[in-house]
Amino acid sequence: MNIRSLIVFLMMAMGCGPVAAWDYTGHRMVNALALAALPETFPAFVHEPANAERILFLSGEPDRWRNSTDLPLKQYNGLDHYFDLEQLADAGMDVATVSDLRYVFVAEFAEGRAAHPENFPAIDPQKNTDHTREWPGLLPWAVSEYYSKLKSAFSYLKTFEKAGTADEIANAKANVLYVMGVMGHYVGDGAQPLHTSVHHNGWAGKNPQGFTKWPGIHSWIDGGFIAKAGITAEQLRSRVSAAQEIGSEPRPDGRAPVFVATVDYLRAQNARVVPFYTAEKAGVFKSENVDQSVEGREFIETQLLRGGTMLGSIWLTAWLTAAPDSYLEKQLEKRRKASEN
Repeated sequence: MNIRSLIVFLMMAMGCGPVAAWDYTGHRMVNALALAALPETFPAFVHEPANAERILFLSGEPDRWRNSTDLPLKQYNGLDHYFDLEQLADAGMDVATVSDLRYVFVAEFAEGRAAHPENFPAIDPQKNTDHTREWPGLLPWAVSEYYSKLKSAFSYLKTFEKAGTADEIANAKANVLYVMGVMGHYVGDGAQPLHTSVHHNGWAGKNPQGFTKWPGIHSWIDGGFIAKAGITAEQLRSRVSAAQEIGSEPRPDGRAPVFVATVDYLRAQNARVVPFYTAEKAGVFKSENVDQSVEGREFIETQLLRGGTMLGSIWLTAWLTAAPDSYLEKQLEKRRKASEN
């Protein structure tokens, strides 16, 4: 059985819902490239070998959660891996103005879906036991929320570094590493164009251009092509663009700048969906053409590099904008005074 046939078999066994973006190796690469994108002024402890490896290992954590059969986790976690942008237009919504608050968006999308039933096919309950098919995915909210968690972690790390114990500082650093690593998975998901589209497992619906409907195309691009082409983070590290602060100034519409930047990032990857399928139709991504496919290799490498730069920029922004935790400062001052009495 060749690798394409094997992937088809596995997809049939698992069903054809949205699948993971990149395999573990690809997600590790995005996190590794993000580390390489950071400036020298970023906290040095993240580059210590054990800590860097922790960040790389955690890039696979949200996919490990997907292996659970517990329905509450399957629904919560599953929706955070993708964002099918086309569904927003179907619901009469403008992606450029969606709320940065998860549940405000969910309520508005539900209203839009109910108002435009003709744009949404009936859902088979037997294929929707986790109740995710009613939604377009919540990836930008996951990224934005993890950014806020990281900013909080940096805030109390900065505070503990001024007046905390060695154990408190070590624990705060461990929390920073955890959030950085897990967040990387979702930003990496966004770098895979098929995670921004209803056409995630082959072209869906009307297909005038005759694009592939093969459900295994997603898994092949995520792992098979990368493995056969021998793409590695070491090869790409020198090409990654430097991380840049996204900005923290309040927007006129009140939405968080990192959320808006994340949506713009996903929209840019969505614009690569048709070019991807066009290239696939031309044979660029076929297994037998991998060794000669400069265009296919460049497409995948570019997406991994974009993910690494975006992730590094979010990490950097969290560090730069995190003010010391004022509440914690007061508590530590009380503790200091009490210890002196």
